[in-house]
Parts: sequence; structure tokens; C-alpha cells
Amino acid sequence: MAPQRAVRLSLDKPSYAVCVVGEETRVDVHRDVPEGAKTFGISGSSGVQVFVVCDPKRVPEPAGKTHWPLDSNMDVILSVGTASKDLNDLQVKVSYFGQQEAGALAHGVLYLTGVDVSLDVDSGRTGRIRRNRRDKRNWRWGPEGHGAILLVNCDRDTSRSKEPDLNDSQLTSMADLKDMSPMVLSCGGPDNIFDSHKLILNVSLPDAKRLRVFCARGGTALSDYKQVLGPWHLSYEVERQPGEQEVRFHVEGLAFPDADFPGMVSLSVSLLDARTLPEVPLFTESVTFRMAPWIMTPNTQPPLELYVCSVMDSHGSNEKFLDDMASLARQADCKLVICPRAENRNDRWIQDEMEFGYTEAPHKSFPVVFDSPRDRGLRDFPYKRILGPDFGYVTREILLSGASSLDSFGNLDVSPPVTVGSVDYPLGRILIGGSFPKSGGRRMAKVVRDFLKAQQVQPPVELYSSWLSVGHVDEFLTFVPTSDPKGFRLLLASPSACLQLFREKREEGHGKALQFEGLKHKAKRSINEMLEDRRLQSDNLHAQKCIDWNREVLKRELGLAEADIVDVPQLFTLKGSYAEAFFPDMVNMVVLGKHLGIPKPYGPIINGRCCLEEKVRALLEPLGLHCVFIDDFLSYHELLGEIHCGTNVRRKPFAFKWWHMKP
Repeated sequence: MAPQRAVRLSLDKPSYAVCVVGEETRVDVHRDVPEGAKTFGISGSSGVQVFVVCDPKRVPEPAGKTHWPLDSNMDVILSVGTASKDLNDLQVKVSYFGQQEAGALAHGVLYLTGVDVSLDVDSGRTGRIRRNRRDKRNWRWGPEGHGAILLVNCDRDTSRSKEPDLNDSQLTSMADLKDMSPMVLSCGGPDNIFDSHKLILNVSLPDAKRLRVFCARGGTALSDYKQVLGPWHLSYEVERQPGEQEVRFHVEGLAFPDADFPGMVSLSVSLLDARTLPEVPLFTESVTFRMAPWIMTPNTQPPLELYVCSVMDSHGSNEKFLDDMASLARQADCKLVICPRAENRNDRWIQDEMEFGYTEAPHKSFPVVFDSPRDRGLRDFPYKRILGPDFGYVTREILLSGASSLDSFGNLDVSPPVTVGSVDYPLGRILIGGSFPKSGGRRMAKVVRDFLKAQQVQPPVELYSSWLSVGHVDEFLTFVPTSDPKGFRLLLASPSACLQLFREKREEGHGKALQFEGLKHKAKRSINEMLEDRRLQSDNLHAQKCIDWNREVLKRELGLAEADIVDVPQLFTLKGSYAEAFFPDMVNMVVLGKHLGIPKPYGPIINGRCCLEEKVRALLEPLGLHCVFIDDFLSYHELLGEIHCGTNVRRKPFAFKWWHMKP
């Protein structure tokens, strides 16, 4: 470690210095030297380590290391091992000798006071603070990395407030402390040394907007925790009490990483000599935190809660659909949460309104709901009903143009963990839908894309979804967990597979079997009619080309092989230049572990069974999955959505710790 400052010796009177435990101080033995001096000797009292540093090629080491030549190419370094009990209780003596070394020509005496100053955080990521002298200023990814982590305090731990805790400048709940990261300032030494020296905590102006620091004074009352750094407080003179060896702090994160914020914030402590003007800094130490990201969970993670809305409008009630969801949730051992009409205002598209994720630090993890920019009937539900104790909230607003369909979170998904070449994505990759590259078409809002990218741990992949009327990725893809070594499959809607199935059934003599059999007020279409419908064929040739383009992107960006993809029969029809599902879109399903809630396709009935359902069962049940086909035709499909659009699932967080990865 390079010496931070130099102490000058005097031959006329003793010199005095304050030294921080473990830090190196250079002693200037060259400035005040008696005439005729050629060598010097140096000694220190117990508790002081003295080193002579020189280049052995230029300054030969003396025998016994007692008298060193006075050469400009050497430095004398000292450090103290413990804090002093009394002022000036440590001593270093330098003696100068002439050519004959008969006796010392003069002596310089340096009295030292050792103080123990150290700013410590959980840089080892163990969930507790351990004192160390590692470089706390740098933050490093990976299982061997180091550096402290801050949670964004975006939950609401007290019913007395209607806003997330990060909006409160003062502590409002003792439970809130658990959402913060601890920090300890060691400040050992004689009490009277702090009469003439100050300890100052500092934060830069940009970082002050993204964190707060509360000083703890040992009590259990909220008033015992004082905000000392934050948006309006850039420095704080530590109020050390007599005999106090440590001062404890709690650090609160205020902002997730984003386009203008890479997620790193720093704090520093300085020991100042207050006897001079300006005050001289004798020692400064910095610590760096990384803000914990918002993390999505894929379908392969176990379900915890299934959300669905109760609605009643001109299309009728979805009571039967709610009953089916309740049954599915019971099978999957998953809690069902029904959003009542008074809170959803007949907005059934709960997938579009929000996305569940979580945030995690070594000492704590909690779920965080990401509220989409869409403002429809459900706009208040995430904030008013999801935000609460240990349940955080984050959103991004579109200020000028307003949200489009592609800003809804049916257009947001995440893959399971994948490896692409030599690159691991242990938390998967986020998938969002947009326009065909360089076409200038519809895209998800930049403010949302920037936020997702800034989290770093799930690098987004942009797909082509704007060929669809609604424009969401969940209309043509989903992931399902499997019990084989791969652990998952990507399901893609496939017009080609559907048409091939229908051709096979026609060749088997079932050309008159009807699509939409069993549906009232819906025109039936035989297999023969569908296969002879040139427009339907043309529409699905276009849809297949769009899906195939995405297929190649997904294979490349997720490292998938053809064996990892299952083609689910599906037809589309063009309305104008955009596609819609011709029959209920089976990939737009809800995945609850091994239990799949799949839109009932109302396919042609052959030998008493829907041939589309039978095909999907044959594809998925050998993978250990249980297919439940649920009627969503009137309540969702006719309104251009399906089961996935009308449900939302909170899932178990990853066991993998995000800080162990290397983005």
C-alpha cells in the first residue's frame, strides 16, 4: 500500500503525528539532518512497526540493519497495530551518525497516537460485516468477487404510509431496517484525540440521490435512527461519544439501475485534523455498493401465487373461468388470488398490467412487482394492493407519447437459464417483442427497454412481435419445465404443424370434422374447408415466416437446438396487415409447475376427441407435463387474449445468487 502522507522530523523538538491503524505513514529522515551525518538508525516502541524501503541494487543493506546510509533512494515507513490508550503513547526515535560513527550527532523523536478508523460493509457477501483491509472501493462480479450490495427499499413496511418506504426521508418502521445494508465505522482511540480531529462521512451529489444513510444510536425507538446522508445531505460529522469504539449505520437504496445509473454508489469517511485551516485530511477510506437488480422469474420456477381477475361486462361473467383457475391452482398447490371487479374495473388483462420479479441482497430477498406503463382499469392494483410489507414496487412512466400495446407485459417474458457457446446466463434472458429490425415499426417504449437492460443479469433479446395485432410475445411462445436433463422446452405456435395435422386427418378420412364444434354463435369450418381456403393458407404462410424468423433468433440468442423446441399447432388469420389467432391460441397458456392451463382450441372432433388437444397431449405429456384445457373462448379469446393474458403468476426466486455471475 502506498504511503498516504509524510511526517517531518525535527532535531530541535519532538514531532507529533496521528496514525491510523494499519495505514502506512512515511517519515522524512532527509529534510532536517545534522551536518556531517552519513548514516542513521531508527527504532520504535512496542506497537509500532518500522520499515526501511530501498532498492537493494542502489542502496546496499547494512549488516545487522542498524545504521542505514542517508540516501535519497530510500524511505522510512511506519505503521501502528492497535489504537492508542493515551495521547502520544507511542514513540519512534531516529539517530544520525557521522563517518566514524563514534556517537550520535543528533536525535529526532516522533510521538504517535494510534487511532482505529475503518468503514466496513458486507463486502464478503455473507450477510454480515467482517472487518477487512481489502480494497473496498472496487466491486467485482463472480463467485470469488467482492463488494457490498444495497436493496432498493421499494416495499412499504408500515400501514401509516401509502407510499414505498424509499419515499420517506425518515425511518417509519423498525422492520424497515432489515431492508437496508449495515455499515460500521470503527473509531477507536483516546477520547481527547477527537477533540482536535473530526470524522466526516461523505457522499457525492449523484450518489446522494440514490441512497440514504441512517445513524443508529442503540435504542428501539424510531427517533434513535437519524438520517445523516441522502438527497439533501452530502456530508456528516460523526458524533462520536466518549469511549465509543464503533458507530453503526444503515444504508438504504433508492433507485434501481437504469440508463443513466449503472447501479454503483460509494461512501467515504475521512479523518480530518481540525487544528489547521483548511482542515487537513489525514486518512480517507471509501466503500462501494452495487444496487441489487430487479430479476424476472421464468415458467420453470415453482409457482407461489396465481392472480386472476373477476369481471362482469357485456360478454358476461368469467365465473366458470375462475372456477377452472381455482381447480388448476389446487392441483399445482398454488395460492389463488382473485382481483375483484371493484379493483380491476373490468380490466381482465392482469398479465399486461404487471410482471412479478424479486430483488436480493445477501441478507434479504423480497418480491417486487414491475407495474407496466399501460393505464387501464388495473392501473392502481399493483400499487394499492400488491405493494406492502416485504413486497416491493417499481414502474417506468412514458411521459410524452403514452403507452402502446407493445408496452403491456404480455410482451415481456424471460427464458430459463441457458448457455450460449461459452457464455452462461444462469438467470435466463429477458424476451421482449418489437418490430422487424430497421423497419421503424412498433416497439416497446425505450424507457422500459433501458430499465430491463440496465439490470445486467438477464440481458434482453428483442424479438419480432409487431406482426400480430396485439403484438405480444406470449402469442407465439412460452417455456415449460420438463423432468429431463434439459429442464425445459420452448413452445412455439406453428401454423405448419397445424396444417400438417389437418392434412393427416383428411387423409385418414376425417375431412368433414368441424373446427369450433360445440361453440354456439360461431361458424363451423371443416378440415376440408380450411385446407382449401387460399386466404387462410396465405395468412398462415405469412405467420409461419414471422415465427420462423423468431425461431432462428431464439436458437442463436438462447443457444437452443431443434430438439429444445416443440411446435404447437396453431392457425392465424390476418385482419388488415396484422395477425390474430384463428382459434384459441394454445401457447398462450398459464404454467404452474407441471400443470398447464391451456386454452381449449375447439378443434375438429375425431373419434370423440379434439384432434388439436390430442396432438398437444402427445407432444407434452411424455415430458412429464399435465395438460388441462380450459374454455376461454368468450371471456378472453374473442377479446384478442387468452389464458396467459388473463392470469399472472408470482414464482419462487432463483437459488442462484445474481452476484455470482459475470455479465
